[in-house]
Amino acid sequence: MKNKYELIIVGGGFAGTCAAIAAARRGVDVLLIEKYNCLGGAAANGLVMPFMGYWTKMPETGENKFLCGNLFLEIISEMDAVSDVPKSLMNFDEEILKLVLNRLAQKAGVNLLFNATVTEVCVSDKKITSVKVLGKSKTIEFFADTFIDATGDAELSMLAGCEYKLGREKDELCQPMTLCFRLSGVDKEKYKKNKAMINPLYSEFREKGLIKNPRENLLIFENFNDGVLHFNCTRIIKKNPTDPFEVTEAELEAREQVFELHKFLKENIPGFEKSRVLSTALQIGIRESRKVVGEYTLTEDYILSLSRFDDGIATSNYAIDIHNPEGTGTVWHEFEDGQWYEIPYRCLIPKGMDNLLVAGRCISSTHEAQSSYRIMPICAEIGQAAGVAVAVAKKDNTGVRDVDIKKVRDILRSEGFVI
Repeated sequence: MKNKYELIIVGGGFAGTCAAIAAARRGVDVLLIEKYNCLGGAAANGLVMPFMGYWTKMPETGENKFLCGNLFLEIISEMDAVSDVPKSLMNFDEEILKLVLNRLAQKAGVNLLFNATVTEVCVSDKKITSVKVLGKSKTIEFFADTFIDATGDAELSMLAGCEYKLGREKDELCQPMTLCFRLSGVDKEKYKKNKAMINPLYSEFREKGLIKNPRENLLIFENFNDGVLHFNCTRIIKKNPTDPFEVTEAELEAREQVFELHKFLKENIPGFEKSRVLSTALQIGIRESRKVVGEYTLTEDYILSLSRFDDGIATSNYAIDIHNPEGTGTVWHEFEDGQWYEIPYRCLIPKGMDNLLVAGRCISSTHEAQSSYRIMPICAEIGQAAGVAVAVAKKDNTGVRDVDIKKVRDILRSEGFVI
């Protein structure tokens, strides 16, 4: 593999993968670096599912208007074509997802590097010149004209010296981390008949001190496999998701919560008598960590006022959804039918850096705003926009900071973006 590219993207989640595909389809020579062994990010490694809502019902016609852009819909369509499970806009099989993302990236001409972690970033005159990557005990230096940080935790930006914010502004506490897990051997018919009793009984157990998990309820999703249910229920609070020791503590605590919850279900809820812990995610799910300080900061006020921007490059209408960083409770503000807000391109441009964009949940925003756009379909949309911006800048021989945003927006509109 060569060591010089036009674009290097770090992070192979939805933001990074869609950025890579979008740029490569327009002739950009792209290297996508991922620290695990597959594409898909939180969906693949964190077992985060299903997709949260990425459409709105238009009041005038009753039709659903998608807000995610065509590339994300193409991913859904390709998964439907490969899989024999029922078609769904929200549920998916992560193994099929990994396969589909591999195929789309390779078909577009994206160069992939798995099992590799960026350890050092070289910066000169407000530009990243190269990154050093550790993979299989080997250090390799890669050079590029432009870089995209799609790590979720803003790791590339942090290593480059960019300013960032951690968690909420008043105390740097982040939304809780969650280790998703699955149970097998569930009698789903009995479960469906008795699921209404789960959360009241769970609350009773919590009040009596029989359950340590601070989460206020159990969030359970169907799974395509017989006898298998998916759980997004553990809650780890007051841990720094960017500190390796605290993340280790979080993983240890979360696994205890998994088996505590399984014991509660197995002993008290009909349908779980023969259930077993089938799997836990490879990594704990992180809702929030670093957010780069960009040329514009998206806030809750802008979101609630349904703001439009001259440089808007993505849209969302997912709720302001803040899991309490300190314990029990969730803030929830849902948007009405036909409502959405835009995300400006300036949120993707870190201050003081000329050849770097950020994409995904680490763009420039406040704690409250981040809780709304952080979901996977919107991260995919932001990533696609970043990839298109790099392609337009390359074609016009300009930098990403000075890209012709009108051209970028015209392309995105032609690809299903509602901007």
